[in-house]
Amino acid sequence: MNGSVGEKHQKRKRIASPDERKEQTDSKRAKNDEGSFENFRISPERCKRLEERGFVHLLPVQSLTFDDVYDGSDVIAQARTGTGKTLAYALPMVERLSRRATPRSKKGRSPKVLTLAPTRELAIQVFEEFQSTAPEMTSACFYGGTPYGPQFNVIARGLDILTGTPGRIMDHVKRGQLDLSRLTCVILDEADRMFEVGFAEQVEEILAETQKKKRPQMLLFSATMPDWVRDVTSKYMGDVKTVDLIGDAKLRTAVGVRHMAIRCSRDERPYVISDVVKVYSGCQGRTMIFTDTKREANELALSSILKQDCQVLHGDIEQNQREITLTSFRQGNFRCLVATNVAARGLDIPEVDLVIQCQPPKDVDAYIHRSGRTGRAGRPGTCVIFYLPHQEQLLKYVERRTGVTFTHIGPPQPSDIVSAAARDAGEALKGVPQSVVKHFLPSARSLVDSEGSSAVDLVAAALAYVSGSAEIQSRSLLSSQPDYTTFLLRNSFEIRAVGYMWNVIARHLPAEIKAAVRGMRMCKDYKGVAFDLPTEMCELVWKTWRDGANTKLSEAKELPELVERVEQMRPRRFGGNQSNGGHYWQRGRKNNRH
Repeated sequence: MNGSVGEKHQKRKRIASPDERKEQTDSKRAKNDEGSFENFRISPERCKRLEERGFVHLLPVQSLTFDDVYDGSDVIAQARTGTGKTLAYALPMVERLSRRATPRSKKGRSPKVLTLAPTRELAIQVFEEFQSTAPEMTSACFYGGTPYGPQFNVIARGLDILTGTPGRIMDHVKRGQLDLSRLTCVILDEADRMFEVGFAEQVEEILAETQKKKRPQMLLFSATMPDWVRDVTSKYMGDVKTVDLIGDAKLRTAVGVRHMAIRCSRDERPYVISDVVKVYSGCQGRTMIFTDTKREANELALSSILKQDCQVLHGDIEQNQREITLTSFRQGNFRCLVATNVAARGLDIPEVDLVIQCQPPKDVDAYIHRSGRTGRAGRPGTCVIFYLPHQEQLLKYVERRTGVTFTHIGPPQPSDIVSAAARDAGEALKGVPQSVVKHFLPSARSLVDSEGSSAVDLVAAALAYVSGSAEIQSRSLLSSQPDYTTFLLRNSFEIRAVGYMWNVIARHLPAEIKAAVRGMRMCKDYKGVAFDLPTEMCELVWKTWRDGANTKLSEAKELPELVERVEQMRPRRFGGNQSNGGHYWQRGRKNNRH
């Protein structure tokens, strides 16, 4: 015998007590909060496929909407850019379709799922997400600028999931080629953008077409919800399940993104952008640069100022080339993409380290979506925005509407550029195989012997040359002007206006230095000013300046918090010790006596 009766009974599964079952339920609920695959109706094959793509659990928007989407409820989901909204509807939808006993090979079958996207690029991305999640199903993607013939053939063969832009989808409906009356689900991805790009009318026509026989399930996923979107949802959706991961939160942009602002003239902007890319992204990182116009994008991408390999993306680029460019950027074949808003929405390009915006957008949502290209899926990211002096109020408006706080920084300084260049060059040198290095050893020894310099000096020179940093230009932290240095003149007590510091400069420095001072700004604490001087005058400054009991001068290493220009014009009341130069009136604070 293989074992006693007692042993067999011991092997039987023990029935859990009520307390144990409650503990198991609580444990499962805790796992569910973490988005564990095992707590959702996901097939083992699909779980394996997700893990192969690098997913280890569902993200919040995915876990919170899964059951409602799977069960056929109408859903409105609002979540920040880069939080995984596409998979949030694709995954439960294909799981539901896969468990229905419908023939997949029936010729000419109408699609069961329709996803509408505002741009070709987003439509392609959604299509690829469905293909990756459910390769066993027939998916298609229709958008303008492509031949109708192949799309007619796809419809004739039959399909399960259709993704497209509203214009092309409506074209097929009007031609009588596409039947939308048998849809089980309609999805609007980035619906707020539909109105902006002129698709509002087509969207409503399509939604009306889908409801001729029976009302399909409707899903709406977006980062923002303007009035037009709410009107559409109230008209075409039933009892809606709402998932809002933004709510009353002040911050509307992706979490984990640093937001920085640089004041810079248009003429100097390309040079400073090049330095910003070197310091905050480097040769190994990915950067996206957003311009407002196609012309700006072309000029910047074709400029020799940008040292990084870059390509351009905008509406005038042929669709095939746009797809090639995006694929190449995703694969890391080049590291810098210059684009207009065509690439601002919905594109999931992994590991974009840096986003640069060439000026503050007038549309706040545009800032949200542009900055959302970095910091995706919980990764850290950096967003740098450039602005002109008269755009300070526009920058404040963006801050108020998005909840971000811009850190005002100066352009990268020589020390920053050198450190970044050395880092990149060092990484590049590590990649040189030893089999190649050995061929250069005799030349290296000969160079050290003939030059009379230390090996460290020669390596430093080699790093500078390899990184393209043989010449480095200093720039003002205040204005980004080349060959200017920013100084901080600090006082031990609060001052009323910058005129006080002009008098200090006149008393302690030669007249030619005072005449060369540019852009003086009051510090936020009213105990100092920042100003620029030509770098060539630095030596003369330090020869003649002597710190006093109340005033100290230094070269600025970083930009201090400064008073806004409009704020400097407001009356500000405070008390001060008149013996040390205090005044009864000071700028910036309100008079609270009444």
